[in-house]
Amino acid sequence: MSPLARVALVVVVLGLATALGALWRARNGRFSPVAPAVLAAAGADPAHDETTTARLTTSDIDAALGSRATFVQLSSEVCTPCRRTHAVLAAIAAERNDVSHVDLDVATHLDLVRRFDVMRTPTILLLDGRGAVVGRMSGATDRRQALDALDAGCPVIA
Repeated sequence: MSPLARVALVVVVLGLATALGALWRARNGRFSPVAPAVLAAAGADPAHDETTTARLTTSDIDAALGSRATFVQLSSEVCTPCRRTHAVLAAIAAERNDVSHVDLDVATHLDLVRRFDVMRTPTILLLDGRGAVVGRMSGATDRRQALDALDAGCPVIA
């Protein structure tokens, strides 16, 4: 292989790595709302609310739900972005009496990992006041992203 071909190969590989890194970074903390049809199905039969995959209860998360919203963070012990995200979400919950934050270890909550197809940590499920999962975020989440998700998923009703 000629030296010029090697340089071209290195440039292509670096360009591809940069593009993939930018895509990965853009997806961190992005809020993905749950489809309205899924939410409607979750609330359609109150007798089966406990078993629907789109709803969590206080017994599922071992904590009380916030009256407006609950951030359920699924984390792992060796995850640095999990600690930063925990600090952000805990601060928001401390500032707002209608929002709560629960941090669960994926190793001890494998049922939730499977139920919600958690592929990376942190994964944050945003629940409304009834426990319905209205959206999710994955990867490092900053304050702005968390507040935007809160406003999009659980708007304040005046």
